[in-house]
Amino acid sequence: MRSAVVLGGSFAGLLAARVLSDHADEVIIIEPGQGPAGHVSPAQPHHQQLHALLATGHTELEHWLPGITDELVAHGAHLGTATSVQFYSDGVLKPSSTDINMLGATRPFIESHVRDRVLSIDNIRVLSAQARDLLLDGSQVSGVRIARSGGAGGPACEEEMRADLVVDAMGRSSRLSTWLEAHGWGKPPVDRLRIDLGYATAFFRRGEELPDTVIAHSSPGPASGYQQRLSEPGALTAVEGDRWSVVLAGYGDYRPGQDPQEFLRRMRRCVAPLREVADSCEMMSEVAPFSFRESQRRNFGQMKRFPGGLVVAGDAVASVNPIYGQGLTLATLAASSLSAHLRSAKSPRDPALGYFRRLGSAVDAAWQISTAADLAQPHVTGPYPRGYWMTRRAGDMVTAASVIDPVVNHTFTNVLHMRAHPRALARPGLLLRSAAVLASSRTKGPRRWADS
Repeated sequence: MRSAVVLGGSFAGLLAARVLSDHADEVIIIEPGQGPAGHVSPAQPHHQQLHALLATGHTELEHWLPGITDELVAHGAHLGTATSVQFYSDGVLKPSSTDINMLGATRPFIESHVRDRVLSIDNIRVLSAQARDLLLDGSQVSGVRIARSGGAGGPACEEEMRADLVVDAMGRSSRLSTWLEAHGWGKPPVDRLRIDLGYATAFFRRGEELPDTVIAHSSPGPASGYQQRLSEPGALTAVEGDRWSVVLAGYGDYRPGQDPQEFLRRMRRCVAPLREVADSCEMMSEVAPFSFRESQRRNFGQMKRFPGGLVVAGDAVASVNPIYGQGLTLATLAASSLSAHLRSAKSPRDPALGYFRRLGSAVDAAWQISTAADLAQPHVTGPYPRGYWMTRRAGDMVTAASVIDPVVNHTFTNVLHMRAHPRALARPGLLLRSAAVLASSRTKGPRRWADS
């Protein structure tokens, strides 16, 4: 390709540009509000919330930007491994997974280092402009129409930018569907699940407390009937700047607000690491709440017609419940799907059916994981997928057994970290082991099974 254009310079757009740099003479990232060095000028409120990079996302990020982990750690991030990554279900600590690595860092910190690495590549540049529409030549996207600032308060100047491939990484509020419909291509089918989630993040000064903890995550499970008032959902992560980033979450009228004293009270109802931070550490920031009304995914692969020379990545494809930390990881998998597509396709100008098929497998898995858990909440009323209640009973059994048994928890953790498909939780051998673990627990009392 001579030229490729990426609409949006956030995490997904940066990784798409990294992939395209191997295939195009020039890669241009179109992003409004850029400073001269290509950094985002206005702060994005959601980026201040606690973000997680799942194990698969960490592996993929390291693949595309070799050495990024060491770079992040050298500048203050923390690498969580084995027992320093702690997951609680209904207040009970689950067995640790020795092969899970997770980064402890804020989203702006990770993204700034990724941006610096990507923009250091010779054939990638950032253009401060706003995308206004697609350019089409018959059945192919041939570029984008952009608006650049007129300077000194003058009117914006529109121009056409030609490209062999356009990547939409404009996020959840992407206008691509509207553009496609206006050009006669129709809109993609959209799946939605209203969850009415709220969460809030605050930062605490990190000292000598919890020296062996990088990440601690607590969620309600089957023992509490997934009731948030019985098992307080929350998480903390050791991040750069000698800080703890703490997030609390809740649905409906249990969403956390801005009151710091209420935030501390809720932390003290959570698991031991969060109680320790609430009692021992100084709160360094205001409590920043955020609302997430619904999960959604745009099924571009299900459109009857789709123009060539166009792909979609990141939240512009799927935006699911942030509690499960899948967003950044889906962005890395989109980059790898794009790479596989470009290496196998006859031409980047053809419809990207292979790309959407590859990415669709990851999006479907993320959607299945998050929505299955959300549908367990009493206020979430569907739509329920076919066979949901049978799947729910099996999932409850595996989840309960994962608190006790390291073998079951290993598979469970691999699914949560998107290293295995959710169908792995329905394998007969795992279901039989889960049933045996729970039966033994009832007759002999709870115990941790041997890793065999």
